[in-house]
Amino acid sequence: MFEVSQHPSQYLTYALTDSATDARLEVVPERGGIITRWSVQGRDILYLDEARFADPSLSVRGGIPILFPICGNLPNNAYTYNGQTYLLKQHGFARDLPWLVTHTEALDRASITLNLSSSDQTRALYPFEFSLDFTYILEGNRLVLQQQVTNSGNTIMPFSLGLHPYFSVSDKARLDFDIPSTQYVDQRTQETHAYMDGFDFSQDEIDVLFRKLSFQSATVEDFRENLKLRLDFDDPYTMLVFWTLKGKDFYCLEPWTGPRNALNTGDHLIELAPGGTVRTSFRITAQLS
Repeated sequence: MFEVSQHPSQYLTYALTDSATDARLEVVPERGGIITRWSVQGRDILYLDEARFADPSLSVRGGIPILFPICGNLPNNAYTYNGQTYLLKQHGFARDLPWLVTHTEALDRASITLNLSSSDQTRALYPFEFSLDFTYILEGNRLVLQQQVTNSGNTIMPFSLGLHPYFSVSDKARLDFDIPSTQYVDQRTQETHAYMDGFDFSQDEIDVLFRKLSFQSATVEDFRENLKLRLDFDDPYTMLVFWTLKGKDFYCLEPWTGPRNALNTGDHLIELAPGGTVRTSFRITAQLS
């Protein structure tokens, strides 16, 4: 049985539940349209820093933040368009602004659709007209994020799109990765390295970009928690970022459409025609044993 309910707290939270699989999804529209919790068979899959989440002056570290209209950061947080310089902080503004709930469903599945559209606030940072529609779907042990980006203006709209899931982990040494690439770029040094099948978690920070993927799927197996996650993503997602910090109980495996600074360099930048729409999907399947 599926259900969608609302729960007043510091932020109004929408809860999607599937009683047949004891699955639950929590979404907070006014805090960047973020998914804050996803549990399957009563076990939490995502990490959330509750203290940062409670402080509206801080970006959320946890759940699944939305990255738009950039992924990563820009040099000096700046880019130039038509001879004018604009300031845009890391990962853009979609993860900070309130989203509007436009639809919920609890029949054959539990789902919620959110919208973020251009406004005077966004135009001061990003001079384009847009509409983002994200639908989150809970189906048993699978979470589906359907995304639609529409250029509602009369000029070509450049952007990148990304998702930043924080997965909970208690022992990173017990993780096994299957990432479809043989090399990555260290985003701190811009050096390219060969990739085999894992990471050196003795480092204070790991922040790497996999640009050349042989297919659009990856898996992570957590042997301590007897949990295997499969991530599947559609075009225009062609890159994956892996990020974690030493001593923190999370790792991030993030689908991106373009690298850092794409708004300045044009590297894999999506340029959407007036009236055009980009549709894509990101799916996470949890297998517990």
